[in-house]
Amino acid sequence: MADPREGVTPEGLILTGARRDRVPSAFEPVLAYVLGRVPPEVSVHVYGSVANGTATVPASDVDLLTIGLPAAAASGLGAEASAAFADLCRGVEIAAVSSDDYLGEGDEAYGNRVFLRHYCAHLAGPDPGAGLPGFRADARAARGFNGDIDRSLRRWRAALGRDDPSDLSRRIARKSLLAVAGLVSVHDGTWTTDRSAAAARWSEIEPSLAPGLARLESLSETGGASEEETGTLLGAGGVIEHLTARFATDIGLWDRKC
Repeated sequence: MADPREGVTPEGLILTGARRDRVPSAFEPVLAYVLGRVPPEVSVHVYGSVANGTATVPASDVDLLTIGLPAAAASGLGAEASAAFADLCRGVEIAAVSSDDYLGEGDEAYGNRVFLRHYCAHLAGPDPGAGLPGFRADARAARGFNGDIDRSLRRWRAALGRDDPSDLSRRIARKSLLAVAGLVSVHDGTWTTDRSAAAARWSEIEPSLAPGLARLESLSETGGASEEETGTLLGAGGVIEHLTARFATDIGLWDRKC
């Protein structure tokens, strides 16, 4: 669900509603379950609709970010928690990263720092986001979030015929519409990660893409595309290739100077 507080401060910094005290009380047992099974040296954050207070029972996911937890442990714990709280949420997704993912001046590390500072609410363990400054709502932040869209396109094309097309189409749609949100943010001098609003606005900017954007919005919720349709989305001259080229021109790709 869209964050109603997302936007830009008067100083031009990213603004979101992610705060620990906005977590709906209904989801506290899920958080307690996970925190009780994570070593104290691991940093744990919540993000998404639970962090900004818009999550609803039982339709929302509980999205957690861990720094220092092995990927296998995060995956197993997420599956356990999803089964234990199937009546409260659609699933518990636990991302596992390392502290090295936040270091350096590359675009990916910069995007990681922006996400940690503005979209994550700290729950337990060390808090590497506590000392981070506010980040500007600009092309660098948009590039940090989605400047890998060309790499994603290559991975999706490689996965065609191998991955389930329904699930693949959902992943394609969600990532592509986040890139569209970056395009809207830079074009309009604002800041948004709202997929639906971004699709609607970019349809005004490039009306020829409106049908494709509407289809991506639908797929981002439930997937469901056939292998043939997914191939068309990813094909030469298709909507994903067009959006990738536009992102490269307007914002830039990872580690490319603009």
